[in-house]
Amino acid sequence: MLLEDQNIDRRKCHRIVPMEVLSLGYSRTGTMSMQNAFRILGYPNPYHFSSVYGNVRDCDMWVEALRAKYDGIGQPFGRAEFDQLLGHVGAVTDAPCTIFAKELIEAYPEAKIVLVERDIEKWYKSWDSLVTGAFTPILKVLSITDPWFTGRIQELGMVWMRTQVGAKNLVEARSKARDMYGEYYAEIRRVVPKDRLLEYELGSGWGPLCEFLGKEVPDVEFPHENESESLGVMFEEMGRKGIRNSLRNIAAVVGAAGAVFVVWWVLR
Repeated sequence: MLLEDQNIDRRKCHRIVPMEVLSLGYSRTGTMSMQNAFRILGYPNPYHFSSVYGNVRDCDMWVEALRAKYDGIGQPFGRAEFDQLLGHVGAVTDAPCTIFAKELIEAYPEAKIVLVERDIEKWYKSWDSLVTGAFTPILKVLSITDPWFTGRIQELGMVWMRTQVGAKNLVEARSKARDMYGEYYAEIRRVVPKDRLLEYELGSGWGPLCEFLGKEVPDVEFPHENESESLGVMFEEMGRKGIRNSLRNIAAVVGAAGAVFVVWWVLR
């Protein structure tokens, strides 16, 4: 599931395709299914949190954007910065994009907006599996031993939790979730013009979505991803890659230390 890291510095990029769709349903509301739906409909590179696994340097810009928005550190992101970070993207869904829903709505007034909302208790059950994985102690350890890959992704996740969710630990991520979820949807509905918004219900198929987007109905079934299962696989693969990277990094440090010791022994 994890993509090979492209190692692209998005700061050097610019928009090469139009931003056409902002799918702003919160994380764990079928965002992976929506990503696949947009891909089938022909939108270039639909962006989802899993996209950062294919270019972990994206995490640096997202963290910068979060700190500017919530901590007042640096320049807030606008269209120029999003065109760098998302210039190859024709549709977005899931965090970290949804954390900047209002900014993206303002930056791309030509984009259509799709909103998916789940029953809050069903959503909370799925959310709990996400935050339980995010706060697992092994990821904290791997963030230190594998700073390039695991460290970047973990930092983005933890800054997201601290800022938008207001949580510094698992207990807070659980206790604040329901209020945060309700406030998020109220804000989206408040700022989005009615003519730009489709409130899409998962399970309603291609019809309403394609009509809203002006697309032909594909001759394949609407994608349905088991997000809980996919999340478990993703955390597992991330952990394995982090361990491999950590072992390589530790071996390099031990090897360097051994070389220094040999030189010292010879020259003493």
